[in-house]
Amino acid sequence: MLLSPIVRFAFAFLRATGWLWLGLASSGVARAQTDSLTSVPQQFTRYQQQTLQEKLFLHLDRPVYLSGEVMWFKVYATDGTYSKPLSLSTVAYVEVLDKNRRAVLQGKIPLKNATGRGSFQLASSLPSGSYTVRAYTNWMKNFSPDFYFHSSVTIVNTARASGVVSTLDTASYDVQFFPEGGNLVQGISSKVAFKVTDRAGRSVPVEGTVLNAQGQPLTTFKTLRFGLGSFWFTPSTAAAYTARLKLPTGRVVSHLLPAAHPAGYVMRLEAPRPAQLNVVVQAPGHGTEPVLLLVHARQRLLVATSRTLVNGRAEFALDPQTLAEGISHFTVFNSRRQPVCERLYFRRPAQPLRLSAQTDRPTYPTRTKVSVRIATGATEQPSPASLSVAVYRLDSLSATPSPSISSYLWLTSDLRGTVENPDYYLTSTEAEVAAATDNLMLTHGWRRFRWEDVLRPQLPAFAYLPELNGHLIQGQITHRTTNQPAADVTAYLTCPGRLARLSNSISGPTGNIQFETTDFYGPREIIVQTNPRQDSTYRVDIFSPYSAVFATGLAAPVFAPYARFRDDFTQRHVQTQVHNTYFRNYNNVFAPPPVDSLAFYGQPDERYRLDDYTRFKTVEEVLREYVPGVKVRLKKDGFHFTVLDNPNRSIFTDPPLVLVDGVPVFNTNHAMALDPLTIQKLEVLDRRYFQGRTMYSGIVSFTTYKGNLGGLPLDARALVQEYEGLQVPREFYAPRYDTPQAQQSRLPDLRNLLYWNPSVTTTGSAPQQLEFYTGDQAGRYVVVVQGLSNTGLAGSTSCTFEVKQPL
Repeated sequence: MLLSPIVRFAFAFLRATGWLWLGLASSGVARAQTDSLTSVPQQFTRYQQQTLQEKLFLHLDRPVYLSGEVMWFKVYATDGTYSKPLSLSTVAYVEVLDKNRRAVLQGKIPLKNATGRGSFQLASSLPSGSYTVRAYTNWMKNFSPDFYFHSSVTIVNTARASGVVSTLDTASYDVQFFPEGGNLVQGISSKVAFKVTDRAGRSVPVEGTVLNAQGQPLTTFKTLRFGLGSFWFTPSTAAAYTARLKLPTGRVVSHLLPAAHPAGYVMRLEAPRPAQLNVVVQAPGHGTEPVLLLVHARQRLLVATSRTLVNGRAEFALDPQTLAEGISHFTVFNSRRQPVCERLYFRRPAQPLRLSAQTDRPTYPTRTKVSVRIATGATEQPSPASLSVAVYRLDSLSATPSPSISSYLWLTSDLRGTVENPDYYLTSTEAEVAAATDNLMLTHGWRRFRWEDVLRPQLPAFAYLPELNGHLIQGQITHRTTNQPAADVTAYLTCPGRLARLSNSISGPTGNIQFETTDFYGPREIIVQTNPRQDSTYRVDIFSPYSAVFATGLAAPVFAPYARFRDDFTQRHVQTQVHNTYFRNYNNVFAPPPVDSLAFYGQPDERYRLDDYTRFKTVEEVLREYVPGVKVRLKKDGFHFTVLDNPNRSIFTDPPLVLVDGVPVFNTNHAMALDPLTIQKLEVLDRRYFQGRTMYSGIVSFTTYKGNLGGLPLDARALVQEYEGLQVPREFYAPRYDTPQAQQSRLPDLRNLLYWNPSVTTTGSAPQQLEFYTGDQAGRYVVVVQGLSNTGLAGSTSCTFEVKQPL
């Protein structure tokens, strides 16, 4: 029985995660809801079950690169609800975008057991600037690009002029105000958060005053942390209110506050005690209207309860410990099922993955072995964890650390825009961290869906399926003359070679086709065609698998080559040039993964190596002399094949699928015209073979010695194009100085990146010992460890050591 793609997807997810989506236990909820609001949590649960969220995190080896270096990274794939490793997609798409959102580097990274490793050779022609690395899966393309992983990196081209050296850090500012819940209503006191950044997206500390229309001061405010702050404000009229801000430069700017509405809904979160959280809803003039409070975390429903407004006020009491760790969304619905207020709340995770990293010594001479002990905390339950480790030299260029996996999965992946120093909100013990976190929640409000999609009666339709078994190549079939989509047309895709790999697809109502490939690595030539004897008027186009839409609200930091960094630029330039001169060949060593050596149809029923038999001058003689499974018939239009149906002890009436180096041949005369001396083997499948929705009445497969089609002419209507498959893993090279001869080598070793290992695993009890060697470059180095356990615990740690030149 053939399963639909959605059913296959559902079974694959259940098998991969072990989670079963349970129906909403609404016994306590239903009693607190009016009939008009009962369906909202039910529809939310239905939407959640149909829209599994994936998250990707990339551990990049460094935050700053020079043109000509290699960027290394590891991909972690998790489910968006519980942050557990999710072995759903087998391909991740990684891109490096410039400031104009143009992809300068792209790669398809194979995923296995929810992880993958990849690299990019940065071209020496890349200009200096800030770039954005983004990553996503085919399934994630069904949702907003804001869901993709994004991280900013700096690439410096020291061989090309980058313009005027910057001496000023900023020239313009962005000021935004965010009323709690979304609205200001006249006569109701509200908390208003604000955010101030410069043109590079960096936070700016300010002080300010709120003025009424007559210029009279009403209240004052100032930033608390990272350009964020908040104040209480009660608008009395619909007149405009202005905030006057004093910037660090002494400049004063004015900005209008959001308009105050004469009526509406206001939501406020209060924490009178550590174990209590009150949600207050105020809506004067709305009588005894029922309102619904719905709380969800990463699309998992936590609370659904309603109250009736009394004197324009309703209050909900919650226990914060019953909320999920991470970000929860609080949404208030009115009696017409309209979301009228919304805000975020953050509960710090109590049990991160506790990692420790320690070197065996604090200081090392050059060309000396370093031993790093990596372990999980003693309180951790034994659970395998997948880790990645990078060791690089610290300088002023790389002073800003890369994002950690824990801050991304718990915080920034569920927030819009850029968050400055996200680890602060997870690790700080300062007294003001709670207020700073609340300011962050108020200024970065965002959810991963639209309520219109949740509440609509129809379930969402998805254009992109998860790549469960391999890369999906998508395209379209159209009529050559009218350019209209052609439905129900079978297309065939193959890569000519000695190993037959054939995929087929039957076009849908819009002419869309989709080929599932396996073991498709590196640049390959693909041939896509329909059967010209049946479908001679069609054109096939193959689409790019990369997303053509981009996130909003993300601004890469402005690249500023400050004069004070000149010495560090010079040093990195020398390091890169020396490394590329003496070690470039080692950076181009790849480790092709093992692939299945069988053809797509498996073991044939008959196999003939032509060198084992008498060589004949024509293919017709070969088939007639010692291939009993294939019957050759000569008719008016040329040769025709039929194949024995051995299971039924008969002969197929339909022609078989004929292949030459994996390419379908629909004109048997072309196969018969091949030179037998170019053919190495012939395989025959003398039974029916089903591939997707297509059935073949046997298969006859010719393989040439060189896998180059042996001079077979292709149909002029076939599409032939170069296509980049999955990225072949690159091997990281680091010299070893474990012999006197190696230590005395005169080759200079000025590596900035000493070590990169994306495949470290721990069992939760036994530590891992990693070893590498220092180079000739003195300085301070950092060891960065990122990891994710099988139970969904994310963690990161780092340690430093010094390398000193011998006296």
